[in-house]
Amino acid sequence: QVQLVESGGGLVLPGGSLRLSCAASGSFFSISAMRWYRQAPGKERELVAYIATSLTTNYADSVKGRFTISRDNIKNTVYLQMNELKPEDTAVYYCNADVRAYTSLVTDYWGQGTQVTVSS
Repeated sequence: QVQLVESGGGLVLPGGSLRLSCAASGSFFSISAMRWYRQAPGKERELVAYIATSLTTNYADSVKGRFTISRDNIKNTVYLQMNELKPEDTAVYYCNADVRAYTSLVTDYWGQGTQVTVSS
């Protein structure tokens, strides 16, 4: 089966940086869109960044200019470089991917989440 495994979360001071990674493993044909979401305590999960196979990207207004999403299609990995972090960026971050099986069926997969805490 397909698994998405995130890493790179942690505790960082305001103004600091973190880089999240999410690697897909298992048996599949290809991965199309990849995304990062986040969910803060008491809030709904929100889309943070999106990257297509073509490398087209899109960002939530709250992170534009500070976060950068990228992907390595050989390693089946998506990254989120987070700079100028603010306390309001504190959340559990989840990666999400549209995975195409050899049967052509496309399934939506989620990682387990990684905690990012921005605090002094």
